[in-house]
Amino acid sequence: MGDDERFEYIYKFVSRDRYDPAQPAANAGLLDHGTLHVARFGDDGQGEWLALEHGSNGLTVANGFADQADVLIRTRQAADRAGASKMDRPEWIAVHPESGEVYCTLTNNSQRDAAGMPPTDAANPRAGNSFGHIIRWREQGDDAAQTRFAWDVFVLCGDPQHADEKKRGTAKGDAFGSPDGLWFDAQGRLWVQTDVASGALNRGDYERLGNNQMLVADVASGEFRRFLTGPKGCEITGITAPPDGRSLFINIQHPGESAGERSDPAQPTAVSNWPASQFPQAAGGRPRSATVVITRLDGGVIGA
Repeated sequence: MGDDERFEYIYKFVSRDRYDPAQPAANAGLLDHGTLHVARFGDDGQGEWLALEHGSNGLTVANGFADQADVLIRTRQAADRAGASKMDRPEWIAVHPESGEVYCTLTNNSQRDAAGMPPTDAANPRAGNSFGHIIRWREQGDDAAQTRFAWDVFVLCGDPQHADEKKRGTAKGDAFGSPDGLWFDAQGRLWVQTDVASGALNRGDYERLGNNQMLVADVASGEFRRFLTGPKGCEITGITAPPDGRSLFINIQHPGESAGERSDPAQPTAVSNWPASQFPQAAGGRPRSATVVITRLDGGVIGA
């Protein structure tokens, strides 16, 4: 689980009981008992899941934690005390269907290494990280219940034409920034959705990257290809597909949002009027969030 805020954490909950497909009623309680962990990424490419349990990792009465309930209510403070890695806005997490590798989007963090703020580290290597990156890890023994893992940075997002070399990123193929939504299809293709703030779209560091978009990546080669671009002022978020892979469902959120993120109700179409602007809709409607279904003209598998 990612806690979407600057310098917050990546968590993992390991249930006490095992999933039993033959006992659906028993499975309803899987989240009632178990251990919450928080990630610490070492500089050597190795990592550790720290248990957020009262009495361990500094979570004691002497350090201000009364009991386990207190630990779980003040989870961020508990992660601070345990010594977890402060990340650059961790968001979506996806697991490769074949390798079991885990990928997590780190949307951005312009305050990294700023005065009085946490410095860069191996897992968050760029100061003023306006473009974000994607990190990945593999659990020890390919067992999600283990407490150790090996990790690396999958990609540093950026603009390859940026004047600042550190902001050009490492992506092969199409450029992007502020990764958010993340999902693997059944064939192991990684789909990435961006959430550049409306106030940053098409200006500053993002002047050449266009509107928010969705890309697909080959995790073996590291190549990214842009699949679609959203309307003005939107975020691309949410994705799923039926088992046959012949259609793809994605969400267009808050199209028409202004740069100040507070649209003028007297001018609702000042930025966009999507989807009313799309055939066969009549022009003139205000922008609305919507779910879009995508199919190939030949009826084939999306992304193949």
